[in-house]
Amino acid sequence: MGCQPTIEYDTWLQDSADSCSGIPPGSETVSKLSSLTRNHTPTTVPIHPLDVKPLGNVYAAKENIKAKAGLFALLPDELIIQITELVDPTTLLQLGCTYALHKPFLCAHISLLPYATNIPPENAIARLGDLSPENFAKDWADKPFILTAPVRRWPVYEQWSASELLAKYGALLFRAEAVDWPLRTYVDYMSDNEDESPLYLFDRSFVEKMGLNVGNEHESQYWPPKCFGEDLFDVLGDQRPDRRWLIVGPERSGSTFHKDPNATSAWNAVLRGSKYWIMFPAASTYPPPPGVYVSEDQSEVTSPLSIAEWLLGFHAEARKTRGCREGICQEGEVLHVPSGWWHLVVNLSPSIAITQNFVPRAHLSNALAFLRDKPDQVSGFKSDIEDPYGLFTAKLGDKHPDLLQESLAELAKLQTGKKRKWEELVGANGGEESRSNNFSFGFGGGDEEDVP
Repeated sequence: MGCQPTIEYDTWLQDSADSCSGIPPGSETVSKLSSLTRNHTPTTVPIHPLDVKPLGNVYAAKENIKAKAGLFALLPDELIIQITELVDPTTLLQLGCTYALHKPFLCAHISLLPYATNIPPENAIARLGDLSPENFAKDWADKPFILTAPVRRWPVYEQWSASELLAKYGALLFRAEAVDWPLRTYVDYMSDNEDESPLYLFDRSFVEKMGLNVGNEHESQYWPPKCFGEDLFDVLGDQRPDRRWLIVGPERSGSTFHKDPNATSAWNAVLRGSKYWIMFPAASTYPPPPGVYVSEDQSEVTSPLSIAEWLLGFHAEARKTRGCREGICQEGEVLHVPSGWWHLVVNLSPSIAITQNFVPRAHLSNALAFLRDKPDQVSGFKSDIEDPYGLFTAKLGDKHPDLLQESLAELAKLQTGKKRKWEELVGANGGEESRSNNFSFGFGGGDEEDVP
């Protein structure tokens, strides 16, 4: 960690101390914001406050340290860490030092920058100025990419800063994972936390709360990049599922590996700060990302608890994995997440972003298949909507009947293809030989995006 790579940062909090209207220049909030700007990039891991040592010390030890733990030596570290959660700090220190105790501390302080640099050329996410809707539909709907031009035309890109947001919306409640905090409280938390996985402000109602106009380029604070075309979930009107979120977070905050809901695509626009992305396609010919384990129906995903823990354990392997894509989305840029792609994202500096999910024409069949075949995994719809698939097909049939029929025919073709593949493997007539071998093979219950 002695030689830290350099990278250009946009410090979205820098202007707070100088131009914060509505907050006294010498106030505690501005002081914390300024401190965030200066200190958000640690270069070394500090000494643990209880002097807990990392596992590496064991390799140089002359004796078996764990053997001296008495009855605790019989227990695995995972169980020991659960027991120690019930112990006060003084007693804990007397019990000895294990990697299980030191690892969360390490993950909370290690620099993440080395993982976001030296991206192999073959992994690099494409960077473009802008795209036309035709080019997107023809060549880019299935690929991640970064656009450098559209966001810079948004009024919110020009206007939003720490000072403006705090002055106008400091008292408003925003959702930060499981809690609702005033924005000012969350900013205070951002400036004074050493969490392994910092709380992430991720609010789905920000447009209504902040009174923003969205959609029309000439009258709005921001609008979706034009290249993505029509969002077909718009046919649902106010019955559509959740689609847009305000995202604010300190360095190290972010999201572990996941796919976006309801087989939607998404765009993520960075207004302040920078974000590192690592992504993998999710077709049936690709396994999940290294370190990510998925149930057969894809309803449950197991992975390391924190982003830092995954980077420490699996990043090197991931970079060598087929299909890996990586990139840094800087201030004023927007990244496209194709339907079905696994992705992990982490803030390299304190950041403000807006993200939105959508259904493009190129992935309508994916969304239809998800709503039809995985109703228990559908999310974001109001509780009174009992049949999202039926509602969507009915509304889509009213506005785009030909498009609906085309997509349903595509789904039927895929279903037939899977059935034929199954018959080739186990025998079309279920012959005696196939039954006697006790062989079974499952394709999963979804679409071409299923992960084995």
